[in-house]
Amino acid sequence: MSFGTIVIAAGLCGLLSFTLLAVAIGSDYWYIIEVDPANHTTSEDRNSHSGLWRIYEGKNGSFHDIYSFNVDTSNHTEREKHLLNLHRVTVILLPLSLVLLVFGGICGLAGSLARSKFLLTGTASYLLICSLLTISAVSVYISLSQQALEDLQHMADMESLSHMHVSFGWSLAVACLSFCLELTTGALLILAAKIAYTQYHNESTVAISMA
Repeated sequence: MSFGTIVIAAGLCGLLSFTLLAVAIGSDYWYIIEVDPANHTTSEDRNSHSGLWRIYEGKNGSFHDIYSFNVDTSNHTEREKHLLNLHRVTVILLPLSLVLLVFGGICGLAGSLARSKFLLTGTASYLLICSLLTISAVSVYISLSQQALEDLQHMADMESLSHMHVSFGWSLAVACLSFCLELTTGALLILAAKIAYTQYHNESTVAISMA
């Protein structure tokens, strides 16, 4: 593959990764709870789906925001404080990764235009760090959800839990896909850096032989 083809592919992967991560952060289908009680007429009113910033409940779409920063935790238990901290980590790391992707795209474009091995390699390493932030945030969110579910299982009776179905939504899947594309972009930039170095080395060899 040519240098141009690889950098274009890397650019498209990077742009798609940014778009998917932005969609994941802004959407509200990270976690879904579906209730299937004996009384089916009220089941939809008890369903809910949540994102990073709010929780939607019922078929009418009523919601309430999730506050984890400006909350008075003086009356919270240590367990509740721990869950709040996990949520804070998630909502900090994901937007941070999104912002860092912008700078990565700028550096990648500059490195591609300059055909600089060092700038392309540095950008690839930078994007790998961004991907680490993304997957770390997703992992923390999964841990948060599992611990919250464990707390719910201790508080609710078995009859209620038997009619409750919980699952991760498409928002989390989109964030994971963004992570994979970040890795792909980094790998393509490393390949582009190798090709740029090889071409530069070959051109230098030809120039020396002709001198």
